[in-house]
Amino acid sequence: MAEGRNLEEGLKPLLRSHTEKHFTAREIVRDVIIGVSDGLTVPFALAAGLSGANASSSIILTAGLAEVAAGAISMGLGGYLAAKSEADHYMRELKREQEEIINVPEAEAAEIAEILSEYGLEAHEYSPVVNGLRKNPKAWLEFMMKFELGLEKPQPRRALESALTIALAYIVGGLVPLVPYMFIPTARKAVLTSVAVTIVALLLFGYSKGRFTGSRPIRSALQTAFIGAIASAAAFGMAKAVQA
Repeated sequence: MAEGRNLEEGLKPLLRSHTEKHFTAREIVRDVIIGVSDGLTVPFALAAGLSGANASSSIILTAGLAEVAAGAISMGLGGYLAAKSEADHYMRELKREQEEIINVPEAEAAEIAEILSEYGLEAHEYSPVVNGLRKNPKAWLEFMMKFELGLEKPQPRRALESALTIALAYIVGGLVPLVPYMFIPTARKAVLTSVAVTIVALLLFGYSKGRFTGSRPIRSALQTAFIGAIASAAAFGMAKAVQA
């Protein structure tokens, strides 16, 4: 016991000096990516298509702003419903797991042993863990939710935060390709500026997305810009083809 206490005291300075920095805002970043990527691409394609149809800058701007408003509401609502569904699913599984721990504790304990054995632990190594969890129902339930079902407890305000984050990100992204139409009355000139501004924004956004998600930033930037360019070119070409 004395050796154990000495070891614990010896490790405390190391634990204090070793603070791991992990990125914990995955859900927020995911919402921002969804909102900005769609916000940059959809109004960009719409504006390009209307420019191909020889619409005036004022009409393109009006249609673009209407689309941004509708898209933000739609995307935000979709994010809310998705997060709400995840929360409802978690609560259903939590209730089911609680009932199983009460009604069939031996089967649930065997599942703990099976999970731990998958990590290479032997019976004499995981048995104390199983017994310890059985004495702590709350920890037992959390263990089963995380390691058996792979479910993380959702934040109480996750649905509302997701809706607002996606909607605001969509608005920010959607305004980028429309800004030139606010200052350039000639649509043909505005569309060229819009293309240049939006491609730069897509490159920057793709690069940032790659940095946050751990993928190759340059590759992510080029892929994001390429998708946006293809979408706008398709809309522009279709408008020209219909006119012809």
